[in-house]
Amino acid sequence: MSVTHELPRDVFIDCVHQAAQRDKNIYFLSADLGAKALDRFRAERNGQFIHAGICEQNMIDVAAGLALEGKIVYVYAMAPFVTLRCYEQIKVALASMALPVTIIGVGVGYSYDDAGPTHYATEDLSCMRALGGIEIVTPCDTQSVTITAHVTYTQPALRYVRLDRVFLPSVYLPNDTRFLADGMAEIEHGDQVCLITTGYMVHRALEVSKVLQGAGYRIGVVDLYRIKPIDVSVLRRVVERYECIVTLEEHFLSGGLGSAVLEACADAGISRSILRLGIPDQYRFENGGRDYLHRLVGLDVPSLTARIAEFLSRTE
Repeated sequence: MSVTHELPRDVFIDCVHQAAQRDKNIYFLSADLGAKALDRFRAERNGQFIHAGICEQNMIDVAAGLALEGKIVYVYAMAPFVTLRCYEQIKVALASMALPVTIIGVGVGYSYDDAGPTHYATEDLSCMRALGGIEIVTPCDTQSVTITAHVTYTQPALRYVRLDRVFLPSVYLPNDTRFLADGMAEIEHGDQVCLITTGYMVHRALEVSKVLQGAGYRIGVVDLYRIKPIDVSVLRRVVERYECIVTLEEHFLSGGLGSAVLEACADAGISRSILRLGIPDQYRFENGGRDYLHRLVGLDVPSLTARIAEFLSRTE
């Protein structure tokens, strides 16, 4: 029996498609073509599917108009294009108007690994976090993608949903939704190092944790599903028993997940030694795949375990 590994975008779009079959107020706008789920949606719910072409800025304005008419609206494109290319439109037409539009960005981080910096989303968090009134979530497996899609049409809000391009193995059991209410979930427990990460890097963190635990370190891993807003009371409860914190992200360090955690710790009065691990402040043009890029920027397992071990030696 073959096992199907559905891509996050197809899982999400199929969930919205099913909801659109029941609710004619749901509209899906796309600047992209080619995904199987997009083709199904367009073929079966043509009146609720709008192909905007490579005109992401205009797509945001159309979405704003539909939202003003009371529609449940989604906009979809590659992550760097649906965020940076139309940033002003998102600010003015959506955020300033507090319109409940779901922005779906596929291919965050180095997902489009051989496409180069034009297709990398390595600064989207920095930019989108700065907008007022937006929620930002990054699912890490099929379960969290499915639950996220459900929430977007049952509780519409201005949200940026960051999807990886590739299939991600299961982290959560089918009925496990603890990440939803708290915005984070402790998926491995320890009391020495709290390793906080999100999305694709949850799986890298679990690899790193296994190596470090084998070396005698007591590592916990936290999936920070909702990067904005962070519930500081939950964060305090999660990290209070840990000696130090390490953040891990496939994003530039300036303004990313690590910065968000530092801000939340300051707001919550959490005083811990913190190490931020992410992409150095430099664009990479080399080809060779995602793992190769990770080796270049120090996000591979050996580099990460070495840096965390060195950090712990300084904090003892």
